[in-house]
Amino acid sequence: MWKVAMSEEIGKALQSVLERVNQAAVRRPKTLPAVPPRLVAVSKTKPPDMVVEAYRQGQRNFGENYVNELVDKASDPLILASCPEIKWHFIGHLQKNNVNKLLGVPNLFLVETVDSAKLADKVNSSWQRIRGASTQRLKVMLQINTSGEQSKHGLPPADTVDTVKHIVSQCSALHFTGLMTIGRYGYDLTLGPNPDFQMLLSRRREVCDSLALPLEEVELSMGMSTDFEHAIEVGATNVRVGSIIFGNREYPNSAANTPNPSPTPSPAPSPEKTSKMVSEEAANKMQHLTVSGQ
Repeated sequence: MWKVAMSEEIGKALQSVLERVNQAAVRRPKTLPAVPPRLVAVSKTKPPDMVVEAYRQGQRNFGENYVNELVDKASDPLILASCPEIKWHFIGHLQKNNVNKLLGVPNLFLVETVDSAKLADKVNSSWQRIRGASTQRLKVMLQINTSGEQSKHGLPPADTVDTVKHIVSQCSALHFTGLMTIGRYGYDLTLGPNPDFQMLLSRRREVCDSLALPLEEVELSMGMSTDFEHAIEVGATNVRVGSIIFGNREYPNSAANTPNPSPTPSPAPSPEKTSKMVSEEAANKMQHLTVSGQ
């Protein structure tokens, strides 16, 4: 019985989010590339059967933050049997010693968090070895720390163009697809457009101008459960939404991704739970806000 209830809840939540995604896309200025936004369902801490149910409802792109959890989930027999067209996005911090493990994930679609030329080199050489005779390139995004917070991973914005040039010219096994940011949590939209999103827009413009790339060929991954509509309105082509699809996250007492966890660790808070919920009134105001079309 609980599976029937879960199916209904996930189906309703997905449909609601997709409607909001489509409505936000309609509100985008016509000066922005008309790229349909991609919804990435963030399934971290959620069991395989919830992923399978979302897949059954039509969802194909899923995101995970931790390498170990993604390896386990992507290799789960239920998911392998039930989700042949699933597309996994890695959206967490990637350490060099985990690259080989990550690149062995079945149906890995996109690594969104390359944050240095050295990491790009490591991913490139590892993918060349893993893919063997295949000529398929691995899709990657460059993560930018647009908020400048020390607690956030990502490349300094000023290094964006040079690092993209490095990936394009020196990493032949990689396919650069765009820029990604997390941004500062809890930004008050009544103050105007999110400056972290505007920063990513301007970095894309610089990349496209420097490498003679069309805007529509450089994606922008920005926006989560509390701000994905605003992100789409200002140009996001990829949004990462978790808790409003799958429900609040339940963190285990011992994390598989934490080496030598303490006997009684405190549950890690979800970024979406720590951010302030944007009010409906603020969201309505933002629908009519003039934004940069970069």
